[in-house]
Parts: sequence; C-alpha cells; structure tokens
Amino acid sequence: MQRRTRKLIGAAVMVGFVLVYALVAMALAQSRPLREAPGLLQGLYYVLIGLGWILPIMPLIKWMEREDADSEET
Repeated sequence: MQRRTRKLIGAAVMVGFVLVYALVAMALAQSRPLREAPGLLQGLYYVLIGLGWILPIMPLIKWMEREDADSEET
C-alpha cells in the first residue's frame, strides 16, 4: 500500500477516533462523581484526557509514515 493511501485511511480513522474520544470525554466530564470532585481532581482529569488521545493514535501515525515497500533508497 502506498504512503498516500495509508495517509488517507489514517486521517479518516483519526478523525473518527477523535470524535468518539471527545464525546466519551465530555460524557465522563458530566458525570456526577467528577462534577462533585475537588477542583484539583477535575483539573487533573482534563489534563489527562486532553493528552490521553495521543497514545492510542501513535501506532497509527507510525503506520501512516512507514516507507513504501517498493521504494528504493538511493
């Protein structure tokens, strides 16, 4: 598969993942335990959730940037 095709597929998967991730994060943020938690705990939640999407996406980015199998190095 060419890099261009992998990037197209990867971009679509990323957009879908981030949309679902954001909806789940918003639903959890509206949950009663988090709303009643101290401000420091709420802040920690938002920091972790804000950065947490990066870890699952990293393998996808590495796959998208992989060299083509038929490309030759010069």
